[in-house]
Amino acid sequence: MSVKYAILGLLHYGDMHGYRIKAHLEEHFSFMWSINYGQIYPCLKQLDGEGLIRKQAVDRNGAMERKPYSITEAGREAFARWLEGSPERTLVFRDPFLLRFVFLGFGRKERALALLDEQIRTYQRLLGRRRDNMKRWRRHGLYVKLLAELGLLFNEAFLTWLKRARKEVARNKEGVDPAELKRLFAEEGL
Repeated sequence: MSVKYAILGLLHYGDMHGYRIKAHLEEHFSFMWSINYGQIYPCLKQLDGEGLIRKQAVDRNGAMERKPYSITEAGREAFARWLEGSPERTLVFRDPFLLRFVFLGFGRKERALALLDEQIRTYQRLLGRRRDNMKRWRRHGLYVKLLAELGLLFNEAFLTWLKRARKEVARNKEGVDPAELKRLFAEEGL
């Protein structure tokens, strides 16, 4: 998903300032796809230049104030064409912790347990927020409600896995033998 269509989609809900668009993408879309936040403002400028969105300056007490961005009819048409197309990729679960997790066996067990505890607390907080927000998300229509439910289910599943992983790491008496891992990687051609 590109930033372009995320912005056009958000503007279907109503006019927004650039800061609000950026904040909304960070808070609600980052679990769906990798967002390069440095692209948001240049994309807004590009969309404005293409006539897909517009912003207007409003004279308020002698001072020019920017009005939020709004989607144009051309923007709605471009967004509708994108909606009709096929998705770019299948869903990929991304969490930077998972990259670290795969290598935790090379470090100290105590640190691995502390990192798992930290992730468990993080996902417990996220789960609480998601549950609190469900009532609000249900008011945004069927598709937003269903996606919010998916987020809740992913959160619950990941939290369950983190707790199980923590128990197994705590019980594990073995350390990682780097020489054995090198041998296994060589056998698999990695």
